[in-house]
Amino acid sequence: MNFSGKYQIQSQENYEAFMKAAGVPDDIIQKRKDVKGVVEIVQNGKHFKLTMTADTNVRVYEFTLGEEFQMENFKGEKVKAVAQMEGDKLVTTLSGVKSVTELNGDTLINTVTLGNIVLKRISKRI
Repeated sequence: MNFSGKYQIQSQENYEAFMKAAGVPDDIIQKRKDVKGVVEIVQNGKHFKLTMTADTNVRVYEFTLGEEFQMENFKGEKVKAVAQMEGDKLVTTLSGVKSVTELNGDTLINTVTLGNIVLKRISKRI
């Protein structure tokens, strides 16, 4: 499975409740809830480069599967994360959050879990 491509968010389920649980301030949640961000994924074997763009906010992460790397959590704090492949799914864990990304044709599905709250994002290849 190769995740390489550029994807734009089409829909989000449970965004506001998830962000509140993650400690994101209400004004930031309201500002970002309708943003249709874009993620570009470049995968070369076990090495990934993710470029996430939402409005003027651009974040770039590079990592190798199984190796710890640094990224920002939903509040913008720098945290340690580890990504693994579990079957055809990219699973990333960081500070109590589990993110599972899977590709179904041209649809990228990202399910993020914090405790019992789940955020689901559906993105389409552009």
